[in-house]
Amino acid sequence: MKRGSFPGRLRSGVPLVLDGAMGTALMGRGMPPGECPEALNLSHPGWIAEAHRGHLEAGADLLTSNTFGASPLKLAPHGLDSRAEEINLRAVDILREAAAGRAWLAGSIGPSGRLLLPHGDMEPVEVRDSFRRQAGALARAGVDAFIVETATDLAEALLALEACRETDPAIPVLVTLTFDEGPRGFCTLMGQTAGDCAGALERAGADAVGSNCGVGIDGMVPIIRRMREATALPLIVQPNAGLPVQDLENWTYPQTPEFFEEWAPLLLGAGVTLIGGCCGTTPDHIRALRRAVDGRAAG
Repeated sequence: MKRGSFPGRLRSGVPLVLDGAMGTALMGRGMPPGECPEALNLSHPGWIAEAHRGHLEAGADLLTSNTFGASPLKLAPHGLDSRAEEINLRAVDILREAAAGRAWLAGSIGPSGRLLLPHGDMEPVEVRDSFRRQAGALARAGVDAFIVETATDLAEALLALEACRETDPAIPVLVTLTFDEGPRGFCTLMGQTAGDCAGALERAGADAVGSNCGVGIDGMVPIIRRMREATALPLIVQPNAGLPVQDLENWTYPQTPEFFEEWAPLLLGAGVTLIGGCCGTTPDHIRALRRAVDGRAAG
């Protein structure tokens, strides 16, 4: 059983292992191409529970709800925006049952799928209100933390952070962005650098910041170093299992659990407090990260 509050554990600086890819797990269980993964909370709750239990048994301390795309704006193309609260509440119910008191619960909030003005057609208030509806449902369901993840625009990440803070200031908010390497170093799709993002999110009240998706575990090292220069907050990494490679009709990810175990100590040494996986990672990758974290703690 997990002991104590999540905010206390986060402040302690003791590394935590997060879970791995939900999408990868669901595709392995038969999710059809183009399916809304969050709708499976209602139609195939067993698949979701199995995925959570796989990461729990691999050693994850913090499990993430299947709500990445469950904001009303993101659900709207599937005709499910009116069921946003139901989908988020059900997702946390599944998560709590699967965790069985052995892991903390994080409510996932992904991008809205829309672009803010002037690059797109969305007013900031509309995006923030969509995030607020989702955060409200996750808070009512009893999550221990919000995790705003895979943000490609700092402005949208700040709106999601604001929505979470307005919903329940007592629930920690973890924020991760996705970066690509370019002439100015690692930047978001909108051109914001890793260091600038970390500093802005700290000033806005985030409890932890970091990066997920985009690159493999080796590619996270320079990103984390730039973020550590800009903030003293706990740092998060959830890398892909490398960049996907097409093999006949399938996409595969090249980085093995052993590769993750080899690189994890470098990230932990650079100041990472929360470490998990994103696209292509499996319970075996999380098991490898668990070994790396435990090995470092043992000296």
